[in-house]
This record gives sequence, C-alpha cells and structure tokens, in this order.
Amino acid sequence: MPHKVATPVQMFVSPGPKPNGLQAADDGLWYIDQGDNNVYKLDWQTGATLTEMPTETIHSSGITIGDGHLWIASTYSCEIVCCDIETGKTIERYKSPGAGINATREHLDISAGRKSEPTGDHGLEWKDGHIYIASPPSQFVHVVEVATWKEVHRFKAPGFRVHGIAWAEEEGTMWVADTSMGTVSRHRVEDGRCYDAFRVPDPVQVHGMTIRDNVLWYADDRGPIGRLHVSMEPDF
Repeated sequence: MPHKVATPVQMFVSPGPKPNGLQAADDGLWYIDQGDNNVYKLDWQTGATLTEMPTETIHSSGITIGDGHLWIASTYSCEIVCCDIETGKTIERYKSPGAGINATREHLDISAGRKSEPTGDHGLEWKDGHIYIASPPSQFVHVVEVATWKEVHRFKAPGFRVHGIAWAEEEGTMWVADTSMGTVSRHRVEDGRCYDAFRVPDPVQVHGMTIRDNVLWYADDRGPIGRLHVSMEPDF
C-alpha cells in the first residue's frame, strides 16, 4: 500500500518571526508566535494582520479559544496561560500536565554544552469545558477539566515530538502532527486508536495545526503558513 503524502501549499508568511500554535475561528486565523510571544489574528485570504497583542508567555507553542478566552501553551515556563481575548493580558496560569525533557534531548548534558531543561506543552484544543494538550515531553495528548484543572484522560501520541492538534470531522477523533517525523495522523480520543495517516514532505515542518472546512492548515516555525492538500479519507 503506497504512503499517502500531502502537498503543502503556502498561503502567506507570518508577520512574526516564528509562528507556532494555530487556531481557526470564523473571524480569522489566530496564531501564537514563539519568537516575540505575540498573538496575531490574520485574514484568511490575504494573511493581513487583523489583531496583534503581546502576551506574558515564554516561547509559546500552542493556542486555542475556549470560554471566551485565549489559552496559550507557554512552553518554556511549563504553563498553560488563560489570556483576555481582547488584550492578551493574563487571567490565570496553570501547570503544564506534560512538562519534562523531550526524548530527543535526554542524552544532552553539561559536557555536550547544551544541557536540557524541562519544557512544557504544544498544541491545544478546547471542547465542552476540557482542554486537550499535546505534550512532546510526555508523548501524550492530555485531557484536562478546566474547572478543576484535573487530568481526566490521556492518549498516547504517535512518534516522539507531537505538536499541532485539530478536531477531525469524524466525531471523537483528532488529527495529531508529529513535527520531527513529518506525519499527521487521525486518532480516536477514547483510546488513541489510529484511523488515518499521511506524510508531509521536507522541507515543510508542521508545528502549529488547525482545521477549517475540513482542510488542515499548518504553521512552519520558519515563517510559512499554509494548507495541507490531501484526501481526508483513508486510502485503505
């Protein structure tokens, strides 16, 4: 059976230096920039900046909208930060459920000249009072009840560097991107069972990911933001 391969189509270049988390909304494409830690909302057609505001986050990698607020994965402070959607100001901070050392950096120590420190989570999604949190260090997607900030479920992510996540049209399933392995796969949230997968060819790296009208959008942290042209039906 041949591999299914997406065709990345760049739509525009991010206004900030290092686009990471993406979130689709009717009024525009939201993204958090890991370089300047600003939140941007972009026009879907032109990429023009509709909104830009600073946040009190550090090297952030994920963003979603829920309960009228922005939620941002502040990766280098190991926090999920709830922010005002109009100003970007911090409302509340929560501990990242998956903080730790990435598998790709476990071998690094002081003698290597770049000892690894714990980092936090990446892609975020929201549904019914729960936040879904993709964590490269733990290699899980964690499900947290926001009202209590208690983890109520988790499922294993494929690969070793999970990043962007996005709800699939099929109820109860989610698209999950692994940046380093260059794959995107669809999983049942209940148990992580995989139902579809495709490759994203070099040199594109999928960091942020979201979905609009059943089309996946990606952010490559070197600047490009675009769409992944691929059949959303399994080829088996």
